[in-house]
Amino acid sequence: MLPLLLGKARRRLKVLCLGAHSDDIEIGCAGTLLRLVDDGYRLDVTWVVASADSKRVAEATASARALLRGSGRLAPIFGEMTDAHFPAEFPQVKEFFRRLRANCDPDLVFTHRIEDRHQDHRIVAELTWQTWRNHLIVEYEIPKYEGDLGQPNLFVPLNRAQAHRKMRHLIEHFASQRSKDWFSEDAFAGLMRLRGIECRSPSGLAEAFHLRKAII
Repeated sequence: MLPLLLGKARRRLKVLCLGAHSDDIEIGCAGTLLRLVDDGYRLDVTWVVASADSKRVAEATASARALLRGSGRLAPIFGEMTDAHFPAEFPQVKEFFRRLRANCDPDLVFTHRIEDRHQDHRIVAELTWQTWRNHLIVEYEIPKYEGDLGQPNLFVPLNRAQAHRKMRHLIEHFASQRSKDWFSEDAFAGLMRLRGIECRSPSGLAEAFHLRKAII
């Protein structure tokens, strides 16, 4: 398949990762971040979690540091919104994004998908597009009970080592989620396998995204 080039001459990328909750970014794009690092990109990452209590702040901070070890700079930022109540707290969420924009001008943005049926995810996606209007934005996917997976149009093939590292990383770093029936290596592997088939990944594994517009 034809690649979307990020600029081979620019080996340093400013990346903004946005998640409503502390494990969203890792579920959605950990494999892609690992691949970028393995491919030689130096990543300066602003890692934003909009809702997390003290336990989940600690989980997310340790996770981001471990995932991006050996890359560039990492700036974790945590909001104080209430899990599952983003619509009721919309003015606070919007102000949180306004403050983020004042200090963040990324080359690449990872965020939730606008059609995601989780209300917190959807609001983060909508505000991403309102806040960063002239940026390369890709929307990641998160499997869930509501069955809202769509038809992605951007694929990142992963090798088996990268896919395995993603799965193990999630299980190791998010003890608070291990009791949930959907939070399993099998679930994460199954989605990567399906996306690998769809893009004919050499390893059979990939992550997938929704890319609404881009300049080649």
